[in-house]
Amino acid sequence: MRSAIATSSYRGDFERCRLLCESIDRRVTGFTRHLILVEAGDIALFRQLAGPKREIVDERELLPRWLRPFPDPLSFGRRRIWLSVYGPPLRGWHVQQLRRLAIAAAIEEEVMLSVDSDVVFLREFDVGSLSSDGKVRFFRRKGAVATIDPVARDEHREWSRRAGELLGIAAPPWTDTAYITTLLAWRTDTVRDLRRRVEARTGKPWLAAIAASRSLSECTIYGRFIDECEDRPDRHAPSDLELCQVYWNGAALGSRELTDFAAGLESHQVAAGIQSFTGTDPDLIRRAAGLA
Repeated sequence: MRSAIATSSYRGDFERCRLLCESIDRRVTGFTRHLILVEAGDIALFRQLAGPKREIVDERELLPRWLRPFPDPLSFGRRRIWLSVYGPPLRGWHVQQLRRLAIAAAIEEEVMLSVDSDVVFLREFDVGSLSSDGKVRFFRRKGAVATIDPVARDEHREWSRRAGELLGIAAPPWTDTAYITTLLAWRTDTVRDLRRRVEARTGKPWLAAIAASRSLSECTIYGRFIDECEDRPDRHAPSDLELCQVYWNGAALGSRELTDFAAGLESHQVAAGIQSFTGTDPDLIRRAAGLA
């Protein structure tokens, strides 16, 4: 099955995205192209990363005209908000999810590997290994949401509730199954079927229906669709193993901590994700990853 890699990013993550690209070029095989999805104002900056197998995609090619970015007055223009006639203003992390959904429904490849821009590959990885005998790896960890801290648990359950609403799932209103990770595969035909389901249930264009609320997790929508709506077990190979080890929050990591973190990957893991808001220096990550 043909596979593309997709990364939704922005200028604040440019150096981390550059590092991701370096690690893909060094260690990743089995894909047709790497698509980096950014807003129009970031195209010129990200073009530096374009290459024979890497394309920079303007979000205007993916998103409808009614959703456009503007300077956020609450941050004196340092940040962006996306205004829509269908719902509340959206933040960048919301729109990054919409871009991923839109590109997955549009590309010709059968599989899309979604990779966050603050991920770096530490081991050789064949994207083709995500599919076998017509089935594509599907990340799902049952009951995991119930084990996390109460604030995050409530947020995840609201994302699940909203996904159920969009998909027309009468019961249960939400589940504690976790579908979110920083490196995961989607079937593009499943995303197109999901699109049709949302439109049929809401009577609206699918992105308009999804953008009508800030309670948004594209991974949860995809996951609940597969588990509760699609009824196509021949398409998916469920797994609860995360391919990427993630440092979600905390203080910036130094050289020793990064080396220890990289050495701590489990046998099935191929990448590390150091969340950008931890403030960890990308140059230190590059050295720890053996890319300097």
